[in-house]
Amino acid sequence: MRHRKIASVMTPADETVAVPDDAGYRDIAALLVERRYSAVPVVDPQGRAIGVVSEDDLLAKEAELEAEQQERHRFPLGGQSARRARREIAATTARRLMTSPAVTIGVDQDVAEAARIMLDRHVKRLVVTDEQGRLQGVVSRRDLLKVLARGDEEIWREVVEDVLHGLFRIEPAAVRVRVEDGVVHLRGHLGTRGQARLLCEVVARTDGVVAVVDELRFDDDSHGTGARTGPLGVFRPPAP
Repeated sequence: MRHRKIASVMTPADETVAVPDDAGYRDIAALLVERRYSAVPVVDPQGRAIGVVSEDDLLAKEAELEAEQQERHRFPLGGQSARRARREIAATTARRLMTSPAVTIGVDQDVAEAARIMLDRHVKRLVVTDEQGRLQGVVSRRDLLKVLARGDEEIWREVVEDVLHGLFRIEPAAVRVRVEDGVVHLRGHLGTRGQARLLCEVVARTDGVVAVVDELRFDDDSHGTGARTGPLGVFRPPAP
């Protein structure tokens, strides 16, 4: 596969804003406002990502306490009820507020897997962790779009230099590559059907490729006939 790894596109841990599990409601709310974030990861004392606190979590807690306050007003307590509700909000910690477990992905997984998880779990970002669950960073939808929405020239360069020459050791004259709006056209001659199919499949998995139009020909030696045949058709990346 040619998809880039999460480690190469994520915001790393030393640039990621996270909160400890004992962080207070007010501190988290102030952080989200100041940084214009919609959510932050929560870590335990060992640095493990144990959840995420979002704007929705904060608003849900405030709504819950507001409902409790309204209930208390059925019994006249003056301003005591409001003060008590404010104290309860201020005393609420990240561990009580967070959505847990966090939706995570490993540093060695690729951007296609990240896109699939985001779609399946209906989230805009993933917490990146190592094998021990320690926070390594955060990857967002915007990070993925920067990779997947690549220009034709950049795709052409990777297909020619990294895939054809670097991975398959194919001579430049053997296969011509043309890229238009993310569609890669391969034209040329290879030795076997299997090599042609594998090349198309690998190119189809390159970041930013919409489809691969196979215009390759090859000597089909599977039956020892040496018959000239091809092409194989159109290859598309697997659904994320």
